[in-house]
Amino acid sequence: MKKYTAFVLLFAVALGAFAQTKPAPKKEQDYYEIKTLPIPKEIYLEVGGLATMPDGRLAVSTRRGEIWIVENPYQKTSHQTYYRRFASGLHEVLGLAYKDGAFYCSQRGELTKISDTDRDGVADLYEPIYQFDLSGNYHEYTYGPVIDKNGDMWVSLNLAWVGFGEGKFAKWRGWFVKITPDGKLEPFAGGLRSPAGYSFNEEGDLFYGENQGDWVGSGRVTHLAKGEFAGNPGGLKWAKEPNSPLKLSLEEIQDNGSPMFEAAKKNPKIKLPAVWFPHAIMGISTSDILQDTTKGKFSPFPGQYFVADQGQSKVMRMGLEKVNGVYQGFAINYREGFQSGILRERFGLDGSMFVGMTSRGWGSTGKDDFGLQRLFWNGNMPFEIDMIKAKSDGFEFSFTQPVDVNSVKKAASYAIRSYIYKYQHQYGSPIIELKDLKIKGVEVSADRKKVRISIDGIRQFFIHEFTLKGVLNEKGEPLLHETAYYTLNEIPAGPALVAAAPQDQIFTKVTEIRVVKNSMGYELGIAGLLKKHTCSACHAKDSKLIGPAFTEIAKRNYSNQKILELVYKPNPQNWPDFATEMAPMSHVPKADVLKIAGWINGLRETEGLKNRD
Repeated sequence: MKKYTAFVLLFAVALGAFAQTKPAPKKEQDYYEIKTLPIPKEIYLEVGGLATMPDGRLAVSTRRGEIWIVENPYQKTSHQTYYRRFASGLHEVLGLAYKDGAFYCSQRGELTKISDTDRDGVADLYEPIYQFDLSGNYHEYTYGPVIDKNGDMWVSLNLAWVGFGEGKFAKWRGWFVKITPDGKLEPFAGGLRSPAGYSFNEEGDLFYGENQGDWVGSGRVTHLAKGEFAGNPGGLKWAKEPNSPLKLSLEEIQDNGSPMFEAAKKNPKIKLPAVWFPHAIMGISTSDILQDTTKGKFSPFPGQYFVADQGQSKVMRMGLEKVNGVYQGFAINYREGFQSGILRERFGLDGSMFVGMTSRGWGSTGKDDFGLQRLFWNGNMPFEIDMIKAKSDGFEFSFTQPVDVNSVKKAASYAIRSYIYKYQHQYGSPIIELKDLKIKGVEVSADRKKVRISIDGIRQFFIHEFTLKGVLNEKGEPLLHETAYYTLNEIPAGPALVAAAPQDQIFTKVTEIRVVKNSMGYELGIAGLLKKHTCSACHAKDSKLIGPAFTEIAKRNYSNQKILELVYKPNPQNWPDFATEMAPMSHVPKADVLKIAGWINGLRETEGLKNRD
C-alpha cells in the first residue's frame, strides 16, 4: 500500500512538473516588439506626420502646428531622446515629407515648403506651394504630401461633415490631387471620404485607406488609377470642372442599400476596394499604409503591406495579388497594444517602423493622448499565415512553418463564412448576406507549407472570413493569428482541386464559448464572447475607449432586450460625447448578445453602480 501511495505521489508530482513546464501560447510581443520613445512632459506631440532623415534624426509634425526634430530616435547610445522645435505657427500639420534638405507639409489650407537657410536648426523660410480652399468646417482635414519618384507631391483632401460627407463647400474636397514643385494642381481621382493614409507600392500604384462612414460600410483599402471613383459622391461637384479626369454626377449613383459591387455593375466608374477591413473586427479608423520594402529587416513578410488603425491602436498586415489585372487580397492582425491612436507609420534607416499617434477628439483603445513608438521584428519566426491566394474553387494558404498534416485535413480545424456590406448614404453598415461555407477537399504540398482548400460556394466580390483555429505546426503549436479576411474581387481560372474530402465530413463551426459562473457570479466565458465578437475592441469594463465603459452602459438601466436592439441598430444620439458611431452588429447571434447584456446589467449589483436618472 505504501509503495502504491508513493507511486501515485511521484506520478502526481511528475504531472505537476509537466504542467508547469508546458510552454505558454505565443504572443505578438514574442516576435514583434514595441519600444517607446520618451517625450518631455511639456511637449504635446499629437503626431500628424513623420519623416525619417538621412542623418539618423526623425522629424515629427503635430496637430498643434509644430515640427519637432528628434535626435537619437533609434536609442543606440542611450534610452534618452532629444527634441528641438524646428517650426511653429502652422495649422494642423497632418503630413510631412523630407527632400533635398527641406520639409514639405500639408497644413489644413496649404502645401508648404519649410527650410532652414542659415542652418541654425530652426526654420526661417516658409514658402507656400499651393493654397487649398477652406470653408472652416472642422472635418476638412488635409493629408500629405507623399512625394513620388518624379518629385511631384500627392495630397488627399477630406470631405467636410454636416451630418454627411460634403465637398461642395471647398474645391477638390473628396479628391486626390497631384501638385508639381512649381505649384500646379492636377486632380487625379475622386470619391474619397476621409483618406488619412496612402502610399505608392514598388510598382508605382497608389493605394489609400478609407474610414467607415456615409457610403462606406466598413474600412477598406482601394487601388486608384487616374479618373477613378472610390465611392463617396460628396465631392462630385468638382467632376464638372474642365480639368477633372472623372465625369460623374450624384444622380448616377445607386443608393438602395445593395452591396457596392451591384452598384459597380451598373456604373463601372465605381472602383471596388482591393481589401475590406471588417469594421470593429479589423479596425475602425484605417490610417496609414506602408509596403515592406526593407527586404526582410522589418518583418517576415517582405513586399506585403502594413495598415495602421487609429481607433484600435494597432498595425494590421495586408497581402495582395493581381487576378485578371485586378488587385485583391487578405487582411490579418499583426501587432496590437500601441499607446495611442496610430495615424502615421514610417520606416527607419534600420528597417524598424516609427509609429506616430494621437487620439484627441477621435478616441482610441490606446489610453494616451499621443505617443511615439518604434515597432520591430526580433528575428524569431512565428507560425503565421504567410499568403493567401485565390483559386478557381477555393484558396491556397501558405504558412511560415510546415503544418501538422492531420490538423489541416480536419474540417473542424476551419470555420469559413462570407459576407459583405451595404453601399448607401447612411453612416456605416451591418454585415449582410452572411453565409457559412463548407470545405469539399484539402490538399497539402510536399513541403507541408502550403494548404489548398476547395470550398462549396465561394462568392465573387464577397469578404471570405477564415478562422483556422485547429491548424497546428509540426510542434503542435497554433497560429499566432488564426483569422484572416480575403476580398475576392476576381475568381481565377484553373482546374478544380481533386483531393480527398476532409477527415470529419461534417463541417463544424468553432466551438461556442461555455459560460461558467465563479463563486462571485461573474461569467467567466463573457471575456471570450467580448473578444470573439470584437466588443472589447471598443469597450472596456471600467474605462472609456472608443465607446462607453460597460459600467456606464449598466447605469442606463436598459433591459437585456433593449441592449439587443441597440446592438443591432445603434442610436448614436444616446452617446453624443463619443465621436465614433457604433456600427450595427446584427451578425452577432442573439443568444450571445443576450448573454453579454445580462452580464452588463449584472454589473449594477456586482459593482455597486447607481442607475442613471
